[in-house]
Amino acid sequence: MRVEEYAEDGAYVVRAELPGIDPDRDVEVTVSEREVSLHAERREERREKATGRYRTEFRYGSLTRSVALPPGAKKEEVAATYHNGILEVRIPVASGEPRAVRMINIRHD
Repeated sequence: MRVEEYAEDGAYVVRAELPGIDPDRDVEVTVSEREVSLHAERREERREKATGRYRTEFRYGSLTRSVALPPGAKKEEVAATYHNGILEVRIPVASGEPRAVRMINIRHD
């Protein structure tokens, strides 16, 4: 499953392409202390033609992705929506002092 991640309006947003998936039956979003996990399953519907010939290039099976939560993520307020084949998970992030950026020296021979 292809995903994109970005920050927007005080939230961390994860979007996943899941066309042809029934979000009520085939999608599960879980949040743990460190990550949000997306799990979807595309089921194969058996179709047989009168000719006895059958071919498909569609992919079926389980799809899973896990994404690390950013510092300050409010796990209790995660919300997910599904529209036009796109699953969007929004994780509010507590505003506060930005973390200090520190330059790391690179050692070499």
